[in-house]
Amino acid sequence: MNHGSKTASETPLMLVLDNISKRYSGNELPVLRGISLEVRESELLALLGPSGSGKSTLLHVAGLLDDPTEGNLFICGKNSKLLSDNEKTDLRLSKIGFVYQYHHLLQEFSALENVMLPQLLKEVPRKIAKDKALLLLKEFGLENKAHSRPSELSGGQKQRVAIARALANDPAILLADEPTGNLDHETALMVFDDLMEITKKTKMSAIIATHNYELAEKMSMKYTISEGVLLKK
Repeated sequence: MNHGSKTASETPLMLVLDNISKRYSGNELPVLRGISLEVRESELLALLGPSGSGKSTLLHVAGLLDDPTEGNLFICGKNSKLLSDNEKTDLRLSKIGFVYQYHHLLQEFSALENVMLPQLLKEVPRKIAKDKALLLLKEFGLENKAHSRPSELSGGQKQRVAIARALANDPAILLADEPTGNLDHETALMVFDDLMEITKKTKMSAIIATHNYELAEKMSMKYTISEGVLLKK
């Protein structure tokens, strides 16, 4: 036995969903129904399911963008129910990175400025933010595109910038909603491999929602969500 390695129970819990349900007013059926999930440090979870199954809602709740109707959410040991709105914003900015299917880059800003922005919101000094953004862009092979605006980038390049932006504040948890869903097959594989490599290197936890079973097979655990119910595959 290797006494230098941690068992699963010793690995820190980064995200806990405890019997989470989500219902929107006017909807008879809940979007999420009694979801419980534990995500430990360095774990990479694939979240599979058809459109409308609740994948995006689960990610929004896990990322403090939406409050659960019932249940408890713990991020890095903190119960979201006990946090003020400002504390939630600070926790989201410090501990959570988001990547969306549509990159949501700010069109008037360069790639460099887009990656600097989360750091500036956290009041990181501009010089430090710039150096960190350049380093991240270099990680994704985009150092020569630092001063390009989104309209001058390919789809794959835009999504790499979006991933770099999500990583700018060294989050503990990455939440990605169909991050390669808008890309052709070959570009999707390259972007996904970049994403996997950097999450493993940083020991970050990740939940990645995808329709792509080929990509899901590369991850350590797979879950499927159907009609608001989460099942381990």
